[in-house]
Amino acid sequence: MSTLAAPALFSPVQVGPYSLSHRVVMAPLTRLRSEQPGDIPGDLMAEHYGQRASEGGLIIAEATTISVTGRGYLGAPGIYSDQQVAGWKKVTDAVHAKGGRIFLQLWHVGRQSHVDMTGGVAPVAPSAVPYEGVAYTANGWVPVSPARELKVEEIPGIIEDYRQAAVRAKQAGFDGVELHGANGYLLDQFLQDGSNKRTDAYGGPVENRARILLEASAAIASVWGGDRVGVRLAPSGQWAQMGDSNPEATFGYVADQLNQFGLAYLHIIEPRIVGSEVSEAGLEAVASAQLRKIFHGKIIAAGGFEPDDAEAIVERGDADLVAFGRHFIANPDLPKRIQHGLPLNAYDRETFYGGDRRGYNDYPFYQDAVVLTATKARSGQLEAAVGSKN
Repeated sequence: MSTLAAPALFSPVQVGPYSLSHRVVMAPLTRLRSEQPGDIPGDLMAEHYGQRASEGGLIIAEATTISVTGRGYLGAPGIYSDQQVAGWKKVTDAVHAKGGRIFLQLWHVGRQSHVDMTGGVAPVAPSAVPYEGVAYTANGWVPVSPARELKVEEIPGIIEDYRQAAVRAKQAGFDGVELHGANGYLLDQFLQDGSNKRTDAYGGPVENRARILLEASAAIASVWGGDRVGVRLAPSGQWAQMGDSNPEATFGYVADQLNQFGLAYLHIIEPRIVGSEVSEAGLEAVASAQLRKIFHGKIIAAGGFEPDDAEAIVERGDADLVAFGRHFIANPDLPKRIQHGLPLNAYDRETFYGGDRRGYNDYPFYQDAVVLTATKARSGQLEAAVGSKN
């Protein structure tokens, strides 16, 4: 085993009321493995999260729908029924048994849905802006259904759905919750002016476009206290046909306003387009380094990090923790591997979404991988020896 690596990533850090022993966070990852019907977390999911838990480590559980009308992907779990609460309790128990902490990400997909997923009603959005995305249904990936514009009087009901989801997350044994305000889902759709064309109290200037996200933050903080709440943003994200005319001003305003809640953390997806591609697209890349100057609390950075990149961003002070996605899929013991400079398992994209244990719970831990490699080597040597005698 090599000498210890990444000392900054493995220094202790305080996140809200929790003392963490390292800064390697498991990112929220949509895997579509809940039990159907009912979007219920089952034993498969409990095993998965239990495998990836570590002493003093933080997991942010996958995007979890707050209501039937907020669904968009068959197999994604929910947090709007008693059965779902019971299923999630298995997950939180498995993580806590390993000495880990786990937050639940609260999710409404907005326009990224299909009537087969929403109980037959049209998906909702801030505005009826045409969107050429897909949803995942019993018929596989299908074009989304046209979304309708939410009425002002309907918005308090959605805020209440967020609050009730936060209550249920507490009943399920989570350590906190994260508000999903990124990736082109409902709150992000309201926030960015490319998808929000409203002229009422929830549209127009950034103060109005950010209103629903801040109201949802206040609602879940009323349940948990701000120091056990996180918020995820994608300031430079273009996925799901998102865009904003002035992302620096928009997300700077949001980061500043979120200070009022005393959040556990702000979770920022780093820009994936850089240099000339940004200028050609007419976009301003907004990242943790800029928002660090505005937001007063801890920052988690995400976005395709390799261990060396993660160490560097923490060492610079642009982020306090780093969330890993694909590497955590393939390496249940990822913190150990990074800390000791051990080789990483490769991930299999074909098994990312839906399915069974394959590509989900069958990735080997380091010692198992060593034994497996040695066994294969011995087998190969034996076959070669036998072949040479024939």
